[in-house]
Amino acid sequence: MHPREQTIFALSSGRPTSAIAVVRVSGPEAGTALRDIAGAVPVARMATRVLLRDRAGEAIDDAIILWFPSPASATGEDVAEFHIHGGRAVLNALFAALSSIDNTRTAEPGEFTRRSFENGKIDLTEAEGLDDLVHADTDRQRRQALRQLQGLLGDRARGWRKELIDASALIEAGIDFVDEGDVPEDLLKPALEKIAQLRREIEQTLATSVQSERLRDGLTVAIAGPPNAGKSTLLNRLARREAAIVSPHAGTTRDIIEVYLDLDGYPVTLIDTAGIRETDDPVEQEGVRRARDRAASADLVLWLSADHSAEPDGSIVNGDVSLWLIRNKIDLSNPENGGANLGQVETKMEQRAPTRQFRISAARGDGVDELVAALTAFAGIWLGRGETGAITRLRHRSILRDAAASLVKAEALAGRGDELVAEEVRIAVHFIGRLLGRVDIDDILDSLFLEFCVGK
Repeated sequence: MHPREQTIFALSSGRPTSAIAVVRVSGPEAGTALRDIAGAVPVARMATRVLLRDRAGEAIDDAIILWFPSPASATGEDVAEFHIHGGRAVLNALFAALSSIDNTRTAEPGEFTRRSFENGKIDLTEAEGLDDLVHADTDRQRRQALRQLQGLLGDRARGWRKELIDASALIEAGIDFVDEGDVPEDLLKPALEKIAQLRREIEQTLATSVQSERLRDGLTVAIAGPPNAGKSTLLNRLARREAAIVSPHAGTTRDIIEVYLDLDGYPVTLIDTAGIRETDDPVEQEGVRRARDRAASADLVLWLSADHSAEPDGSIVNGDVSLWLIRNKIDLSNPENGGANLGQVETKMEQRAPTRQFRISAARGDGVDELVAALTAFAGIWLGRGETGAITRLRHRSILRDAAASLVKAEALAGRGDELVAEEVRIAVHFIGRLLGRVDIDDILDSLFLEFCVGK
């Protein structure tokens, strides 16, 4: 039997130990699993309390079961759910009982969602939204993912695809049946009007969704500077936990340390890097190289120094990265200034927040609240209201750009041959189909669903 025809099962709730665990079963043997283990198949979609038993008749657990016959289920197949106590021994006993059923096996990562997609329960954009919802770290990311799961882009794309098919039908009718008496002579004009309107809608979606992709990935902030500037101390202060080792010895941090912050719903990845300096130690040299590379790829760099003599590294200054200058250890050098903001200085990037200077004490906390407020404001500018945009992945943007380009060509070819116009419209329909996951997407599917956790 082909693996996709087999019945699958997996833990769909959190890792044990837990108060309750949910085990899902999907496939043709889901009903058999209920009969063998629970004694009977319950009324559809009605929670039923039963005593679960294995094939030897030994009790497994006092549990709740649910039955969702196809096609009215999450996967479109017969689905059974076992709500059991979440101890490892209970789970192992239930898994053993399920494994003993013919053509039943444990699920691969993302296999439940893939079956939902393949059975037409969701399209590919909704599957991606589900993945984003599972991995959402902040409330803004949650709202964005939920809108995608509910069809924000998918519904729009289905409408575009239908309109393009209608436009294509008009053009084809004009080509194939122009001699028929009941077919209007000029069918290209209304088709082109549809094409122009759809092209404008797609271009508007592309223009208004830039920040949605950023919100999904979040803002990356790198803390860089010379050794012993207090970078790890600042990371710990912002993270509110001991995420990095703090030491008075230069070169303690040699690898990249990342922590994740939620600043007013904006996801921020904060990175502590090795102290940037010239060194003969090959391990520290690698740390410095990684620090330069990571800082150069960040959205914002906090250049931390304990005195004015430590100028920002040239590889960072010359990059396309917003740079803030942070004077640390003011409690040791000039405590009376506290955390006063020294004001704004000229930015190197006109489209980003202004480069700024701050005076702080990472150890004592002076000025850190002002720095956090500035970081939150920067994230608001950089990420904006990304949760309202329809495009959340580079894949979406790339496909829609290609579709819009085909429609531009179709308009440009008007008057040079209806067949050429029809071909470009067919290409645009194909691209929208790829967006929804309905044509030529095996590699995309394999990549996407392997990112899911087991049981989803």
